Amino acid sequence: MSTVCRNLKFLRKQKGWTQQEFADRLNIKRSLLGAYEEERAEPRTEVLEQVSDMFRVSIDDLLRRDLSSQKESFLERRRQQKLGNNSRQNVVFVPVKAAAGYLAGFNDDEFIEELNSFTLPMLGAGSYRAFEIAGDSMLPTPSGSVVVCHKVDGWEDIKNNEAYIVVTNREGIVYKRVVKSNRSKSKVTLVSDNPTYDPYSVNMEEVLEIWQADAVIQKMGQQHRMSVNHLAGMVSQLQEQVSMLKKQMKN
Repeated sequence: MSTVCRNLKFLRKQKGWTQQEFADRLNIKRSLLGAYEEERAEPRTEVLEQVSDMFRVSIDDLLRRDLSSQKESFLERRRQQKLGNNSRQNVVFVPVKAAAGYLAGFNDDEFIEELNSFTLPMLGAGSYRAFEIAGDSMLPTPSGSVVVCHKVDGWEDIKNNEAYIVVTNREGIVYKRVVKSNRSKSKVTLVSDNPTYDPYSVNMEEVLEIWQADAVIQKMGQQHRMSVNHLAGMVSQLQEQVSMLKKQMKN
């Protein structure tokens, strides 16, 4: 039974499907597919027939041959499949519900491969992430927007006062503007576009990843409407923050 169970998991991951997506295609419950992949149950004949037709592989091979024991790993095959679908770029989507898992799995190829991905015509070649943001700290960019980013290698490549997704163990995934100090490379200041939120500093040693924002995607009707008085208050608070940040950068 272990061979066919491993093959089911291998074929699913080669397609880049989640367990729920694969289960839907097989018209079974996700929990049952999980039991198959974890070798807690034996796939029924009708399920094997569906998989055989879907992947054009014989039932005998499903039962007896380890399909992953080939020269290329399933991860490499998946990457090549993505490149074949679009040779310019691939955007991996990290929804809010996956944020906690991302902190533990951001460096795990298998975890990343489990996430959905898409392409955008305006992006150049490369590997991108798209993070769904929550909260109103970056208004007028509303909660629920998706920020598409490219990865920044380190402090030297950060552009002052540009918007970034910053991933840290302490704060999790946050969308902020990053301000660098002229005197120290050990810290950066994270600033919200909504001036009702105070800036705060993080140590670079706490930073797991930094992604520079390239585009923001939001649903129609998400635009945040503000009164003239509220806008005036935000401008006033923003001016105070800029003055404070200038003083910090000189220290």
